[in-house]
Amino acid sequence: MTDDARIEGLLRAAAPQALAALVRRYGRFDACEDAVQEALLAAAVQWPRDGVPDEPRGWLITVAGRRLTDHWRAEEARRRREEAFEPPPSAGRDDSLTLLFLCCHPALTPASQIALTLRAVAGLTTAQIARAFLVPEASMAQRISRAKQTIKAAGGRFEAPPEAERGERMRAVLHVLYLIFNEGHTATSGPDLVRRELTGEAIRLTRDLHALLPGDGEVAGLLALMLLTDARRAARTHADGSLVPLAEQDRSRWDAEAIREGVALVSGALAAAPLGPYQLQAAIAAVHAEAPRAEDTDWPQILRLYELLEHFGGGPMVSLNRAVAVAEVHGPRAGLELLETLEGDRRLRGHHRLEAVRAHLLERAGEPIAAGRSYRAAARATTSLPERRYLEACAARLSPARSTR
Repeated sequence: MTDDARIEGLLRAAAPQALAALVRRYGRFDACEDAVQEALLAAAVQWPRDGVPDEPRGWLITVAGRRLTDHWRAEEARRRREEAFEPPPSAGRDDSLTLLFLCCHPALTPASQIALTLRAVAGLTTAQIARAFLVPEASMAQRISRAKQTIKAAGGRFEAPPEAERGERMRAVLHVLYLIFNEGHTATSGPDLVRRELTGEAIRLTRDLHALLPGDGEVAGLLALMLLTDARRAARTHADGSLVPLAEQDRSRWDAEAIREGVALVSGALAAAPLGPYQLQAAIAAVHAEAPRAEDTDWPQILRLYELLEHFGGGPMVSLNRAVAVAEVHGPRAGLELLETLEGDRRLRGHHRLEAVRAHLLERAGEPIAAGRSYRAAARATTSLPERRYLEACAARLSPARSTR
């Protein structure tokens, strides 16, 4: 790993902790975020030159706290509060979960809760968040800005929500963690398929939630889903970083311990808690994980689980995955027929996943020319370099020039 990459990773990990610490102490979310951003810029300049400090998070908290104090001292109306400021908060306290709940304030719409949390806690860029929501980047930037102003106007406080609000806030928090993990598992842009700092952070925060709420089936289901999915990480790429599809992965490289933990979590949740979408997704991942070979996968069971998942409002991506399961059980033509019903969904318009699934099913149906066109369309639509290279390779493999040799 290069020094620049190491510093970038340290900053990404430390920034949410610094923001949480400042918000806990001072309460002004927007001002604290501005101060942390200034501290990150200072670190990006100083650390490569002077070396990384022994306590990166403490350094950020200290510098951001000073910047915040400096800004407030410059405001004439707040001069009387200057002497009341305490030293910057301790670097040892982890307030990430409280920050999650603050970002999921009830004054915000669910979409704004999720977007703000991805920005503040996960440190994702506006472009990455927009990709996760399947909306234009400019729209997402406006949504995040409005969300911060709404929290300020609503008098949001840095504390755990009351019991009566926890259910609604928890649903938004779980979806946030799910999106953070997905961005790390398959990065929407850049040269790497996986961003381990994001998957690791999502798993860490979900473990913390599970420790606080061990009887919540959906928290357990989400943690199980993350563990079972992340268990495949080592087998998802070749040595050169190129993508290896699920059916071709060396399953001996899967993390057996993570699979055991994930299966135990989802089995316990399904037996003891009300059924929910994260438990169903974890159950699907468990069926894949427990198959010793790709050809041993219990596709009829997976199809039944996807059908159940759609009843919970699974969305277009669930329907895409169900089309793959339908093709495995009933043949590729049946899967292609299901895809046709998704053509009008505006959330999928221009998304590479739709064309990638279509290409896969066309290839299985014996239509290599049409499959090649869809592979190329999917490659043009994705911003992930490993995915693009894989899709381009699939298209090249099916090209007429290659087939006539």
